[in-house]
Amino acid sequence: MKKYIITGLVSAVVATTSVLAGTDYKASKEPVPVEPPCLYRDNEFQIDAFGTGAFYDAGNPGWGGGLGLNYFAFRYFGLGVEQFVVGREDKGAQWGTFGHLFLRYPFCWGLSPYAMVGIGKMYGDSQRSIGAGDVGGGLEWRFTENIGLFGDARWVYSPQLDNGGGVLARTGLRFAF
Repeated sequence: MKKYIITGLVSAVVATTSVLAGTDYKASKEPVPVEPPCLYRDNEFQIDAFGTGAFYDAGNPGWGGGLGLNYFAFRYFGLGVEQFVVGREDKGAQWGTFGHLFLRYPFCWGLSPYAMVGIGKMYGDSQRSIGAGDVGGGLEWRFTENIGLFGDARWVYSPQLDNGGGVLARTGLRFAF
């Protein structure tokens, strides 16, 4: 009986080694390719420098620029505040301060569409402040881990604005830390 058990074990070992001898065997110490880090991350602080256009009246746009600060505690959600100024021929300089909630869906290869909703105040030559809200969306393209281009547009609403509101568009550079 022992003879049959030993013969069976030897046959199994020989068959296994002959099957494995024809296959490509890779050592476990081969390097595994490392995936590049995602360009968008949690706990991210951003500084925006942008040009802006305001289109509140048909045929009477305003042009200007501003700065913004954003903080994304999570990769998909963030808060921001911005200050901008817009010059218009008929109404002089107008400026605004808005706070925003951002919802973004970043693709790790550099593109990130986002939606935003905000509330703030707008001021004009008469120093009369106007409460306003806005909703819109945009797109950011990060070409490095810390620098990107962005563009967005939003509908600004206030019953005190001409025609109840209008479109405000921004485009600029975003620096992420």
